[in-house]
Amino acid sequence: MANEELWQAVLAQIQFNVSKANFATWFKNTRIVSNENGEVLISTPNSFSKEWLSNKYNNLILKILHSLDEAVKTINYIIQTPLPEKVAKTKTKKEKKEINPNQMELEEFEINQKANLNPRYNFDNFIVGSFNELAHAAAWAVSQNPGSTYNPLFIYGGVGLGKTHLLQATGNRIVENFLEKKVKYFSTAHFVSDIIRSIKNHEIENLKMGLHQIDVLIMDDVQFLAGKEKTQEEFFHLFNTLYETNKQIVLSSDRPPKAIPALEERLRSRFEGGMIADISFPDFETRLAILKAKCEEKGIDLSFEVLEYIALSLEQNIREMEGALNRLLIFRKINNKVPDLEITKKLLYNLVASPSLSTNFKKILQTVAQFFNLKEQNLLVSTRRKEIVRPRQIAMYLLRTELKESYPSIGRKFKGKDHTTVIYSCEKIEKDLEKDNNLQREINLIRQRLYSGFSLK
Repeated sequence: MANEELWQAVLAQIQFNVSKANFATWFKNTRIVSNENGEVLISTPNSFSKEWLSNKYNNLILKILHSLDEAVKTINYIIQTPLPEKVAKTKTKKEKKEINPNQMELEEFEINQKANLNPRYNFDNFIVGSFNELAHAAAWAVSQNPGSTYNPLFIYGGVGLGKTHLLQATGNRIVENFLEKKVKYFSTAHFVSDIIRSIKNHEIENLKMGLHQIDVLIMDDVQFLAGKEKTQEEFFHLFNTLYETNKQIVLSSDRPPKAIPALEERLRSRFEGGMIADISFPDFETRLAILKAKCEEKGIDLSFEVLEYIALSLEQNIREMEGALNRLLIFRKINNKVPDLEITKKLLYNLVASPSLSTNFKKILQTVAQFFNLKEQNLLVSTRRKEIVRPRQIAMYLLRTELKESYPSIGRKFKGKDHTTVIYSCEKIEKDLEKDNNLQREINLIRQRLYSGFSLK
């Protein structure tokens, strides 16, 4: 069996044993260089892949190789950098100069002004894992057949987990495949501003006329529609117009539709009428895969131990991991030196040992109030209003579970509530968590905000 044929047979079996993300990350650009005297020599594109294959997958590779060729006894790995691919021409006219390889991370991408899309976000550089595979599959399906599959598509998940990347990748693929379709990406904040400005300038009809021409509407962070009655009304009519003419609608939020406060029921119903997919936290291996992909994108080769340190230290926010890499890039640019583990620990100390990794009463109160679109004071006043009681119970529950506060202590913080009231609140939340999946998602999202430093302010 020829070396290429043998390696393809190995890869075919490996795909059944690893996730799509890990396979694409660790086995890309690998091949058998030689197979002599029972020793197989495998080339890898960089030191990181070499170290990962030899430490993580060596036994699996050897087992499969031996099953295909009984003469194989050992494996060795070498680094052979693949020929560089042609760099895409994405710089503006003023910037189209010869690119220094050491400055690749500074390359800027032209924004598609018509669609408001950044070509930097695409499916090719979106790492897929168990935490986001449903959302990815749904977005990909929409990009292949907009208006017919999963309409609307509603993707939700915590801060910094890749929702914007996935939405823009969907838009970019549609622009690429369907030249005749008019695609438009909005952040909800931008959409709200356009509505307010148009009303103020008596141009709302012109705005609506333009929006009705859209074939694919992509709206990011629709939770910010909460409480904005006029904007919700205009969006409701826009949604209906587009939906009834089989135009594609893709939405994202930091929570599922049911958990968005002060959202009109008619909008909530329409958000839930299509496909709802969530993005959760990536596991350790997927975080490493994401870091490796970011390193290749930014043109920096960091050691395995450095990337492992980042992946272990920043578990819940992909955006924070990219921020950590940017710090290391700046250090390399200034000092012309790739940071090792010790330097990395010093550079990332404030990020890793951030006060945001701990919480307190004020932060819990603020986060719960923001999540439910309330004022902090609302949670402290004595009232039986349903929209206040539930968030207050959640705040008490978090004080108990996150800070281990005593029931009397929690009662005192809530304007002298009796400790029996606090006990009832905590036990009710615990009991409801066993059967209410929506409550589970809400509390998980609130916890993420507590420890990621997220704020609406």
